[in-house]
Amino acid sequence: MAQSGLDLFPYTRMRRMRRDDFSRRLMAENQLTVNDLIFPVFVLEGKNRRESIESMPGIERLSIDQLLLEAQELTDLGVPAIAIFPVTPADKKSLHAEEAYNDDGLVQRTVRALKEAFPELGVITDGALDPFTTHGQDGIIDDTGYVINDVTTEILVKQALSHANAGADVIAPSDMMDGRIAAIREALEADGFIHTRILAYSAKYASSYYGPFRDAIGSAGNLKGADKKNYQMDPANSDEAIREVALDLQEGADMVMVKPGMPYLDIVRRVKDEFGVPTFAYQVSGEYAMHKAAIDNGWLSEEATIMESLLAFKRAGADGILTYFAKQAAQYLTKK
Repeated sequence: MAQSGLDLFPYTRMRRMRRDDFSRRLMAENQLTVNDLIFPVFVLEGKNRRESIESMPGIERLSIDQLLLEAQELTDLGVPAIAIFPVTPADKKSLHAEEAYNDDGLVQRTVRALKEAFPELGVITDGALDPFTTHGQDGIIDDTGYVINDVTTEILVKQALSHANAGADVIAPSDMMDGRIAAIREALEADGFIHTRILAYSAKYASSYYGPFRDAIGSAGNLKGADKKNYQMDPANSDEAIREVALDLQEGADMVMVKPGMPYLDIVRRVKDEFGVPTFAYQVSGEYAMHKAAIDNGWLSEEATIMESLLAFKRAGADGILTYFAKQAAQYLTKK
């Protein structure tokens, strides 16, 4: 069909609406707000402790008392939630990850301290065993090193109940075991935790971008060069992610996660378009490290780059973003 004259240049000039700030603002299709941000935190044993993470400049491992200071700042900035990742001492790691469901464990004590001091701050806990296993895998392994699905799920259920009992608002299973969402949801309902939400890492890929995170929690050395390809997703696959999301939603997930973030924005878009459910993405440690290195070397502008990278998640359809830039982004947003 022929175009009408009004569809053609010069009658249609796309740059007209880009000319001034007011018109650019009026036609902006997506906006980033502080309500979109979740801050991942690394917590360790002890008091008055802060440890730098070499591969993640500007991010620290914190003891609970120091984490509470961070939580105060995050609350003041309006950040709605934090996600906790523990640094487990070597003497508390085991083949069967018993420390994962210790009611007096580091995560459980951290949750209680946060909810007592900041009841309005959302607390998300990680549902995975890699911080607690001597081999660094996310589950229990057999003699060949293969992660056993159903045995692992039994322990994940114990861990989830322990976190819920401590007061966690959201349990976020990141292990990629089959059927674990249904098992956790059933257990939470049976124990009366009907309001505890599940944020399922439904599309978690076997990615090369996780290296700094594994340094941060101390699991890299335990892995000893092994990978997680027998349970995390193949980066080549997209349709498989949709099947994983569908299953987790059927099993009782309230929210779903795509991880990593920026290299997988196509997956975020597909999930949001096909399911229309609360969809989250994780701007992972490797993404942070790359941005930070370029920023610190003066190759990229700090504020502009951080905010553009996060806006890309919103454009792709993410409702919330786990990002190590959350505090900086909140500061940029609140100063405007």
